[in-house]
Amino acid sequence: MARGWESKAVAEQMEEEKQAPIERPPEVDRSPEARLRREQLERLRLSRSRTLAQLELATSPKYRQMLEKALQALEKEIEELSRPH
Repeated sequence: MARGWESKAVAEQMEEEKQAPIERPPEVDRSPEARLRREQLERLRLSRSRTLAQLELATSPKYRQMLEKALQALEKEIEELSRPH
């Protein structure tokens, strides 16, 4: 009995998918410059994440200060790269 219910649900889901409008992902600029910009942003975001993780564990006030300055610089770069041209 459960098996029949499952197959019916699957069939209904497949029918709904056929009738649903196809959603396309937003257009992505595929130019080399845009790709390079996305890669730079991703690197900056990863660096920001690492810096935040280090800041959470830092106990030395001087090291924390250095990390906070680095975090500010990273956030500034991310903001500048995120602006549309």
